Amino acid sequence: MVTLLTIPVLVSALVALVTGISALRAGSRLRRTRAALRSHLYSEIDRLAHRATELEKSLAALDARAQALPALVSELQQNLAVLRVLTNALGTSLLQAQRILSFLGPRSYLARAFETGAGRSDSRVSHEGEDGTPEP
Repeated sequence: MVTLLTIPVLVSALVALVTGISALRAGSRLRRTRAALRSHLYSEIDRLAHRATELEKSLAALDARAQALPALVSELQQNLAVLRVLTNALGTSLLQAQRILSFLGPRSYLARAFETGAGRSDSRVSHEGEDGTPEP
């Protein structure tokens, strides 16, 4: 009778071991993917910020050239003013995105749950729902 009960217990333990190993591998892949995504996002935002700066410099040069042209290009000057406003807004948005990414980092609820489940005590982990509101 004891042998009959021992076999299912050993099989269950083996299944739990295999499941645990696969969960650890998935967590490792999650961390690697998150690091690659973060690196890609930072490089793209830096590249866009650099291009926005180049665009602002080009706009300043165009504006200086437009001032030298006859009064027939007033429409061009208006378009440049609108483009300058949009470029400034883009630069501000990119700066805000850099600040947000550097402050928070792309951490999903699953990653936070994995870290706390792995035995880490992180006081910053909050219990939030899928929509970001705190759960009781």
